[in-house]
Amino acid sequence: MVKAYIWAISQLSRAFAVVATLLIIASMLVVCQMIFLRYVFALPTIWQTDFVVFSATVAMFLGAPYVLLKNGHVGVDVVEMMVGDRARLWLQTIGSVCGLIFCLAMLAASWIQFHDAWAGDWRHSSMWAPPLWIPLSALPLSFALLCLQYSARLLGLVQALAGNRAALDATPETHAIPVKETTR
Repeated sequence: MVKAYIWAISQLSRAFAVVATLLIIASMLVVCQMIFLRYVFALPTIWQTDFVVFSATVAMFLGAPYVLLKNGHVGVDVVEMMVGDRARLWLQTIGSVCGLIFCLAMLAASWIQFHDAWAGDWRHSSMWAPPLWIPLSALPLSFALLCLQYSARLLGLVQALAGNRAALDATPETHAIPVKETTR
């Protein structure tokens, strides 16, 4: 059951990474279109700048759970590399609990902001004036998925701490324990 949960959350994070990638590609195409319109036809651009800023920002947030899945977040692992496997597991567990608490707080705060934008019909101050609930919806969505990804990571780490190393090895993306290299 735990392996199925970890697998499902991993697939969901991958799906969000695909959406994030498509948003980055769309923003690059819109930048090219904006440059073409401005410098070839001398036409004004109204919506392009806002679209690029919003889509790149949304892509960053939607891609964050996949980065966590791949253990790609920036971290300092000097202490982690100096301790044994069991202490490393404990450090990663403590760090993951702290990350989960932070993401839960951000989920609550971003939900409030999203709801206020939705209920208040907030609009961007540009000429295009898109409704702000659209880009703001990425915040609670991404923090919710980050919470799920942290919980999957914690399940794998707890199983490893309990001595079920096979469960952790079956889902290598949910942990950051490096393979020890042998030196000769």
